[in-house]
Amino acid sequence: MSAERLTIDIYSDVMCPWCAIGYGQLQQALGQLEGEVEAEIRWRPFELNPDMPHEGEEQEAHLQRKYGRSAEEGAKVRGQMKSIAEGAGVTLTYEGDEDPAPPAMMWNTRDCHKLLGLALEQMGPEVQTQLKLALFKAHFNERKDLSDYEVLLDIAASVGVHREAAKAALDDTDLEARVIAEERQAWDHNISGVPAMIINQKFMVPGAQGPETYVNVLRRVVEKSRA
Repeated sequence: MSAERLTIDIYSDVMCPWCAIGYGQLQQALGQLEGEVEAEIRWRPFELNPDMPHEGEEQEAHLQRKYGRSAEEGAKVRGQMKSIAEGAGVTLTYEGDEDPAPPAMMWNTRDCHKLLGLALEQMGPEVQTQLKLALFKAHFNERKDLSDYEVLLDIAASVGVHREAAKAALDDTDLEARVIAEERQAWDHNISGVPAMIINQKFMVPGAQGPETYVNVLRRVVEKSRA
């Protein structure tokens, strides 16, 4: 029997470490399902901080303010997250050359989502995923300023998106309106946090889950589709 083709729409934000972890866990699951499932992954926009100013905010200060947690609590959460990330084959640590490392920041990601929308529309889901992973790397591992146009254009060009097309996308008000409309659809689906994965436009898996959970869910979806 041939592999079942599924679509997986992932609502996600570039600033979200659990989105990177969830994708790593999903890839581990798909590796276990090789020959059973072929997945087309599409990234959908979700802004955790749509009102974030252009200059951004220091990450830990932002999280303390937003969630009311202490520095000690933040360190504990980061330690737990690092362990889960390593199990998912994902690194969230700074890997650049600057010493000391630049501060970890939170940025406004509207422009990131516009570029991801362009990549999906013009170049397809595989290039869009390459761009998403490049943005994750730029944010978590290189601590680049993802509100900077030139930084974004360089990242887009690195995965084969034409620089002039990317530049036009960043200034495209119609594309921005489509991003906002997709974000509203997320709320219509009762998605209030990310990652959230919707399989075959019907079955939602909220949050980052272990690989075995994804394996079980995907197999159940395949069973339902063949019933």
